[in-house]
Amino acid sequence: MKTEIMVRRGVLAMMFAGLLAGGAYAQSQDPTPQQQDVKQDKKDIKNDKKDLAKDRADRNTDQRDINQDKRDIKNDKQDVRQDNKDIKNDKQDVHQDNKDIRSDKKDLSKDRADRNTDQRDINQDKNKLAKDDAKYGDNSSQAKADRKDLHQDRTDRNADQRDINHDKTDLSKDRTDRNKDVKDLNADRKDRNQDVKDVKSDKKDLKQDRTDRNKDQKDINKDKKDLHKDRKDLRHDKRGH
Repeated sequence: MKTEIMVRRGVLAMMFAGLLAGGAYAQSQDPTPQQQDVKQDKKDIKNDKKDLAKDRADRNTDQRDINQDKRDIKNDKQDVRQDNKDIKNDKQDVHQDNKDIRSDKKDLSKDRADRNTDQRDINQDKNKLAKDDAKYGDNSSQAKADRKDLHQDRTDRNADQRDINHDKTDLSKDRTDRNKDVKDLNADRKDRNQDVKDVKSDKKDLKQDRTDRNKDQKDINKDKKDLHKDRKDLRHDKRGH
């Protein structure tokens, strides 16, 4: 009888030990819902930190772009002001060149008229000299006076021709200067127009970068809220409530 009781007790003890072992094994293999929640919370926190770091990096990049856009706008506006100054100077140069050209043409016309007058005087002097030579002789006072007048008119004619040549040189130079100044004026206008376009483009970029920066800041604020919530959930799940 005692033997049978002892056997029964041994069987019950083995069964109880088996149940404990099986429960412990099952517990080690299958995590509880609480453990799963804690694991998920940690994963969410890790993702929140990654999102927060990425959004901060994006926000900082956008801020650098904004600062660069502001510098570009400032530089482009300075370029526009300088271009307008250059354009104003170029216009003054072109105006002065045209004034010089008109003056050169006037001088050239006057010197040509003087040269033509001197040439007519020379022709008259030659005719008069020929007549006086025939009438009074080569050594007559009349012939000597005619030769003197002829010499003076030739000297005047040659001086007028040198003035004409000088006027042509001045006219050619002034026209070259005028054409160069007109070219500079057109180039400066082109630069000014391009700088104005750059200012508009930079302002557009600045507006877009500010929009991106503000959006990134909103994402950062949201990431912080998510992170705060997930940490709160983690503490809650760890307590098992």
